[in-house]
Amino acid sequence: MMTLVTTGSETPLAEVRNEIARACAAARRDPSEVTLVAISKMFGADAIAPVIAAGQRVFGENRVQEAKAKWPALTARHPGIELHLVGPLQSNKAKDAVALFDAIHSVDRPSLAEALAKECARQGRRPTLFVEVNTGAEPQKAGVLPEDTDAFVKTCRESYGLDIAGLMCIPPADEPPAPHFALTAKIAHRNGLKLLSMGMSADFPLAIAFGATHVRVGTAIFGART
Repeated sequence: MMTLVTTGSETPLAEVRNEIARACAAARRDPSEVTLVAISKMFGADAIAPVIAAGQRVFGENRVQEAKAKWPALTARHPGIELHLVGPLQSNKAKDAVALFDAIHSVDRPSLAEALAKECARQGRRPTLFVEVNTGAEPQKAGVLPEDTDAFVKTCRESYGLDIAGLMCIPPADEPPAPHFALTAKIAHRNGLKLLSMGMSADFPLAIAFGATHVRVGTAIFGART
């Protein structure tokens, strides 16, 4: 497990950016191919504002209601913010999610795909959509099973007219993440999906080596949550 430590005058955000650059260099990738999603769940405006001031513009939240309570005021003061939903989404929250978020990483069932399709059409907004894959087949986690992902992506496209852009995964905490990143990348490739939301504070350099285009980093930027 990697631990990021602030050195000298560098902020945690700068450390994460430097680590992304190093991982991209090792993987012979252009750092511009990797989007850092700063996960700000459970942190208020006072903690988020300095990160925005340091130039971060892409943030992730786990819950629609929490994001709805704090982000409209922040985005009004800081134009150009891109907001991603990285947690599970209830179908009855699709209206708010489409209105608020620029990307949704947790599409995982037909009822949600249908609700999102209706709201996208009604609101004239099309967030970037990721299908969440439950690579470890963990019963407590959301996500489509790997063996069902091809069919689900096809259903999203053909039955609901959704433009699925990529896949997201959260490897089991007690297993090496590499096989899960590799599996997600393989499924994405055969479905023609270019975006991969993989990697968090402890393993994002490894995720970059496996092709991650979006890394979701919270603790390494904001510190431990209470």
